[in-house]
Order: sequence, then C-alpha cells, then structure tokens
Amino acid sequence: MNIEQLLSAMTPDIYERLCQCVETGKWLDGATLSDDQKSQCMQAIMAYQAKVGQSGEHMTVGSDGNIVHKSKSELRQELRQETAIKRFGKNDI
Repeated sequence: MNIEQLLSAMTPDIYERLCQCVETGKWLDGATLSDDQKSQCMQAIMAYQAKVGQSGEHMTVGSDGNIVHKSKSELRQELRQETAIKRFGKNDI
C-alpha cells in the first residue's frame, strides 16, 4: 500500500484513534505499541495532517511537509474567537 492509498482509506476517526494510541503508547485494547508501531503510526499521522487535515493545533505538519508552529499570539487570538464564556452576577443565579 502506498501513501496515497493509505491517506484515501484513512478517515478522521481513524486519525483520531491513531493520535490517541501514539499519545498513550497503547492500542485501544490496551496492548503496548512497539517502537516500530509507534513510528509507523506517527508517520501516518503526519502524512494525514500534511495532505488531508488542516488542523488547528499549535504544531502540525503543513501541506509542504514542513512543521507549522503557531505563535502564542496566534493561539490566543484563536481561543478568543472560539471560546465564549457566559458570566453571571450574584443576582442572576
């Protein structure tokens, strides 16, 4: 299977599961990932980020294959736009 076939078969759900496996070092059934498995999963994740998913995370792989690292000010700006906090006064409760 080449990389294009892998990416066309990979769904967002599979991508998220692979991320979880790499983060925890375990497969979803609890079995430990070998170093080789972890490396292959990371390669698949990075290829998916570069070609398919335009992730909003602070550090990803861009479509050109280079690592994209957002600055603190870019992250703050995104969080301000995404997060709306409802505030209540004492009399509102």
